[in-house]
Amino acid sequence: MTFNFFSPVSDLVLAHNELLSAQALGKKIKIHSIKWGFPDLEDVDIAVFGVLENRNDINYIGETFQLNEVRKTFYSLFPGSWSTTVADLGDIQGGETVEDTYFALKSTVRELIKQNIIPVIIGGTQDLTYAVYRAYDNIQPMVNLVNVDCRFDLGDSSKPIKNNSFMGKIILDEPYNLFNYATIGYQTYFNSQEEKDLMDNLYFEAYRLGEVSNNVTIVEPVMRDANMVSIDLTSVRGSEVSLKQKFSPNGLDGKEICAMARYAGISNKVSSFGIYEYKPSKDDDMTSMLMSQMLWYFIEGVNCRVNDEDFSDDASYQKFISLVEDQELVFYKSIKTGRWWIEIPFLSNVNNKLKRHTLLPCMHQDYIDACQNKVPERWYKAFQKNSI
Repeated sequence: MTFNFFSPVSDLVLAHNELLSAQALGKKIKIHSIKWGFPDLEDVDIAVFGVLENRNDINYIGETFQLNEVRKTFYSLFPGSWSTTVADLGDIQGGETVEDTYFALKSTVRELIKQNIIPVIIGGTQDLTYAVYRAYDNIQPMVNLVNVDCRFDLGDSSKPIKNNSFMGKIILDEPYNLFNYATIGYQTYFNSQEEKDLMDNLYFEAYRLGEVSNNVTIVEPVMRDANMVSIDLTSVRGSEVSLKQKFSPNGLDGKEICAMARYAGISNKVSSFGIYEYKPSKDDDMTSMLMSQMLWYFIEGVNCRVNDEDFSDDASYQKFISLVEDQELVFYKSIKTGRWWIEIPFLSNVNNKLKRHTLLPCMHQDYIDACQNKVPERWYKAFQKNSI
């Protein structure tokens, strides 16, 4: 496939990049430019690119946007001690229709995943998540999606897709590839009771803003089990972003959203990552810097990935068994990283969806709760889904 959907990075950004330190990130990555053309992807591990599409915004009034300020800030950061190679592919421009943009994004993400390159999307509206999800068709039988958002974005699947209703299409459109959906940082007053009931009935996961702010580490197992991660910038509280980006006085702070980006990067399963709902304004320094740091932490996380999921070697893990309500719960702890998993038993009379879901990432606290005769909620929901 030729990546002919992309326009190169602006010369204005590249001129700014020339003034940066030789150690800056912009001098260390491959960049799609008019002068040098599209970068060679042979040894690339992470491909960052923009998607300039926002026509499915429920508040769309014809505005366009660009990502120059985000790139300037991102390039100016200094990389860590990284072994991965990063490329900036430029931007996918909005097509003649939104469906054309979806097609370009879906084709790009599918090709990158096939090449074992992690696509990192900087987008306009979050409905682009639907196109990324459809890229997994015929590549992965079942997909776990994590959405960092103040809303569930379920909406009415019978109506045209919008940036606040794309999940309904993901759940109900064929082919049915979605195994689990988790929303992190939702705020109750932004979601109807019907949506909350639907999340419960489908055994999907939802973590309230208060839970996450009280202990951000609870999202690490959720990210560890994700295949794709979608972050809505409206989940960030207004004081952390620029004027036009402000949405709510309550939300995640900068440290929390960056910690989540790092958790997503550390996950061995996450194969695509996106940041959406970017709305540039004249005082854009705050939002651009926050997005740049999120990208930085995701890349840092990828560099820290450790293969600790091989439980065929008894010397690589510890096994713990707890009895809860006559149910034997089996836990595994990696000796290498200290991360925990819980076993989801198969039912002999059921056609289970996918056997790789038998080991579910969890926390040490889940084992402590099991020892106190409390069934971990993630285990219960995963068990129910495997039983369907």
